[in-house]
Amino acid sequence: MADFRTHITVSGVLGIGVGAAAIQPFGFPPETAVLAAALTTVGGMLPDLDSDSGVPVRELFSLAAVMVPLVMIPRLIQMGLTREGVLASMLFGYVLIRYWLRAVFKRLTVHRGMFHSVPAMLISGLIVYLGYHSDHLPTRVLLGVGVMAGFLSHLVLDEIYSVDLRGLRVRLNKFAGSAVKLFSPSLPGTAACYAVLGALLYLAYLDYTRAQPAAPHGW
Repeated sequence: MADFRTHITVSGVLGIGVGAAAIQPFGFPPETAVLAAALTTVGGMLPDLDSDSGVPVRELFSLAAVMVPLVMIPRLIQMGLTREGVLASMLFGYVLIRYWLRAVFKRLTVHRGMFHSVPAMLISGLIVYLGYHSDHLPTRVLLGVGVMAGFLSHLVLDEIYSVDLRGLRVRLNKFAGSAVKLFSPSLPGTAACYAVLGALLYLAYLDYTRAQPAAPHGW
């Protein structure tokens, strides 16, 4: 499978492409494009949160502990928190993700389990879409799609690296088919993943319907 450096390089290049496309032709402001590019790059590293290797996991959770509270700032302000409340929530979020969530991930996940899957990719995008508050719906969609694009680049790279093209015969290694998948051998893991995905899809639907203007009376 591809190493950490390859994943971050490819997702970084993809992030530049997403950011450039956000400006032209889609017309987003440069600051939004930069955020989308950054989230795309981070998305390319997210599947390795279930890695057995210590260094990538430590760096990823450290990055997530910083990025997630930052992305949540508009949502926290929209909730009416004071400046002190926002800062306290960010600090609490950092500690929660950096230490508690990391320990939970280590206990509950296995490498190349359901966290390396298409449903997990959708979950990552929905979390960003729901977590980032903005009255401009396309901005939230852009950020969610950016994370999913980076996430998908990781899955595709892992599948590409599972194919041995040396020699005259194409051979697959033991990791083939373990990245871009819809199910895993673990029924509880698969069920839990789809339960989370279903809940997030329902919340996204409610959020979208609340954002739509009410139809005129009598229509």
